[in-house]
Formats: sequence, C-alpha cells, structure tokens
Amino acid sequence: MATTEESKRRAEELVPRFQFEKVLNHDGGGRRITLLGAIDQQPALLILDRAPLPDAEEYLSALPSNLRSLANLGNNDIYSWFLASGGPVFTVGDGDDNTSSNNKKDKYADFKIDLIWPCTDKHIKKHSRQGARAVHETPQIYADHVRPLMEASRAEGRLNWVYNIIEGRKEVEDVIYRTPLGRDGDEGFLMLPNLHWDRTTTEALHLLGIVERRDLWSLRDLRKKHIPWLRHMKAKMVDATVATYPEIEADQLKLFVHYHPTYYHFHIHVVHVMLEPTGTQGVGKAVGLDSIIEQLEGMQGDEETGMDTVTMNYTVGEASELWTDVFLPLKLKTSGKSSLQQ
Repeated sequence: MATTEESKRRAEELVPRFQFEKVLNHDGGGRRITLLGAIDQQPALLILDRAPLPDAEEYLSALPSNLRSLANLGNNDIYSWFLASGGPVFTVGDGDDNTSSNNKKDKYADFKIDLIWPCTDKHIKKHSRQGARAVHETPQIYADHVRPLMEASRAEGRLNWVYNIIEGRKEVEDVIYRTPLGRDGDEGFLMLPNLHWDRTTTEALHLLGIVERRDLWSLRDLRKKHIPWLRHMKAKMVDATVATYPEIEADQLKLFVHYHPTYYHFHIHVVHVMLEPTGTQGVGKAVGLDSIIEQLEGMQGDEETGMDTVTMNYTVGEASELWTDVFLPLKLKTSGKSSLQQ
C-alpha cells in the first residue's frame, strides 16, 4: 500500500499532465474557471480558483511594486482601474542555504486547484454553465419521482469517496473530530475541512460534518425522533470547530444542509458567518440546521413524522437529472406539450 507521501506525490504529478480541451464554466465573479480536458486519454475536470489574498505584511508591502503586465483599463478624476498579473514570489525556505531550489515552493500560491479525474458526463454537466429553474417539490413528487432518482444515484457508486473517509481509509489526517468508528451506532459522525476551503483564511472557513449511518440520504429523511441527536451533533460540531480554530467564536459559525445535496449521504456544512455567499448558500439551496430542528419540533404527529411530508421549493440546473428526468417531464405533462414541441 502506498504511503501518504507517495499518494500525494502521485496526485501532484497528475496536474501537469492535464491536456486542455475547452472551458466549461467561468463563474464566482471571475475567480473560478472550470476546464474540461484529459489525463492519459481519460476525461478530467480541472477547477481553478483564485486564492484569497494573504494578509502577510511581507507579501502586501511588496505587492504594488511587483505587479506584472500592468494595464490601465480607464481612469476618471481620482479613480483608475487596471488589469495586472501576479505578485511577488516568496518561496518556503528563502534564506535557508540547506534548502535546494528544487525543493522550494511558492509561499503564496495564486490558484487553488481541484482535479476530478477520471470525470464522468454527470460531472461535466454539473460544472458546465447552465440555466436554472425554480421547482416545487411536493411530498408526492418526492415519493414518486425524486426518491427513486436518489436511489439510482447512490447505486452508481458515487458515495465511495465518502465511505473511504468514514471508514478511515482516506483523509485521516484532515479529520478534526470524530466519534470512534462504530462506537456510537447511528449517532456517530466526523468533521473535516471542505475541499474548497484553502484551510488558512479564517473568514472563509468551511467544514463538513459527515454522519456514519447510511440510512439518511438527505434532510428529507429527518424525523422528529432525530431532534435530540441533531441538537447534540450541532453542539459537538461547534465545540470541535472552536477548539480547533481558537480565533473563531461559536457565534461566528452557521450550520446548514443543502437540498438537494451534491451527494446523497447526510452531511452538515459548518461555515464562518463572513464566508461570501455563493449559489450553494442561496435561497432554496441552503437550509439552516436550526430551522430544520424548529420545523420538526412544530410538526403534528408521532416521532416518525418528518421532512418527507413538507413541500420544498428550490432551484435546479437545466442540465441536472432533477430537471431533465423529473421536473421537465412533469412540466410538459401539465402543459400538454411533448418534448418535440419545446
């Protein structure tokens, strides 16, 4: 079995072999771009994010005089605006005679990079620029159409990477808190940084709380009987976050659940309240954990009454299976039009 260092080295060797094909999307105010290409003749996605500017004095004091390719785009009275490339390069090991130039690394990287390889058509659709639709998911639509779609998604092996984390095969060093695997039965969970967080910018903090149990696919599976567990888990997640990142206080955190989530295994997002909202935190996508608990508490019925009895309103991408396989056919059926008339 490869060591952690060997695994990291192999992963790092993949990026330079990426062969660009086309741009799929350019979003986040120009800070993120998604590229489609291939590595060793297998399709791959390369997602590049502009990293947050570091607040280190050594970097900021040298930045203005070290900008490259400075080009003025316009000026008006006391105002001017430009495009520029790069900044000062500081390498880890500067001033250390024992550090070879080949081993030095840029201390302030310009990009944060995510690699999905080999990627599937579903990955490509998800990351491509697409229109959005507002949909109305009733309990009946959920039971008859959406739940089967969730089941099919889970059956395709899309959760293997989640199980690797839960079972301690991958990302072990990234876990900041966990209940011992299997000890707490249905109440076991763990926490680790979200892959999109740079792990240094406090106000961009983004963690994931992943439950061990596999019978909860989304917030739709939550019931009144889960309220004590949800409250307990929230308290543990907040405590673990504050203990790991002491510069953050409990009232600087917000916890939410996505509907629909990217993958159908129940998990909770823990973010800094100053994290710049994105589409994934918008209305109809992110549902506050406290709101879910309060809604469950207010429901009439026994302990088995749950979120599968409410209507959910949210937005979906036009390339998503939820739209193409569920809501578009329902819309066409309601309007009496066939897909050939669209």
